[in-house]
Amino acid sequence: MEWYIYAAVIAVGVVAGFINTMAGSGSLLTLPMLMFVGLPANVANGTNRVALFLQNIVAVRGFKKQKVFDYREGLWLVIPATAGSIIGAMIAVNFNEQILRLFIGILLVFMFFIILFKPDRWIKEQSGTIEGGPKFWRVIIFFLIGIYGGFIQAGVGFFLLAGLVLNVGTDLVKANALKVFIILVYTGVALVIFFINGQVNLKIGLILSVGNMAGAWLGTRFAVSWGAKFVRIVLLLAILVSAVKLLGVFNLIT
Repeated sequence: MEWYIYAAVIAVGVVAGFINTMAGSGSLLTLPMLMFVGLPANVANGTNRVALFLQNIVAVRGFKKQKVFDYREGLWLVIPATAGSIIGAMIAVNFNEQILRLFIGILLVFMFFIILFKPDRWIKEQSGTIEGGPKFWRVIIFFLIGIYGGFIQAGVGFFLLAGLVLNVGTDLVKANALKVFIILVYTGVALVIFFINGQVNLKIGLILSVGNMAGAWLGTRFAVSWGAKFVRIVLLLAILVSAVKLLGVFNLIT
């Protein structure tokens, strides 16, 4: 590839890493870019996990350094999400995701209006905690989210944020920190499955990682310093664009 292609991949990674850390769905940018440089869709899906894994190492370290969360708080959510991700990754290596993408697009539209019309649940400081063990329904919810994350990843941050804010009771800033911690752990496990199936281009994945890690570094600082109101605005915009893309509205217009 020419040098400017590498530069473009890194630039897209910066934007995606920032969006992923602040809200979610940065993979809707990186997956098309990886396919544009010549990777088959299934290899692009696996290669993208390299950048996500390294991106979230940076993001988790950034949030932890700013004392936004404690690792123990996310443990009971990491376990079911990781178990689900194994199933999702095993499905992904041979699955056509078109129908699922349509379904997720519809869910994102629904979520957009929940966030838009019930802002207090997403902005105010809340006292919800995850310590003391999981509730059955919470385990099921994060297990299902893990399946989707292992399968395609794009948009999974929105569902994790919804689960953390609406079901667990954290505010958006803390939810973002816990979200990247959960994704870090299950992505590492799912990545192994993609490697075993030969669906990872390590070179391009590491190049993309340079951008994703830089974007994550920026995202942790903006999320904490600008607060939950700013994160909610970014979240709304990201969900809207993601839903439009997943539902194929751009294709209908053109």
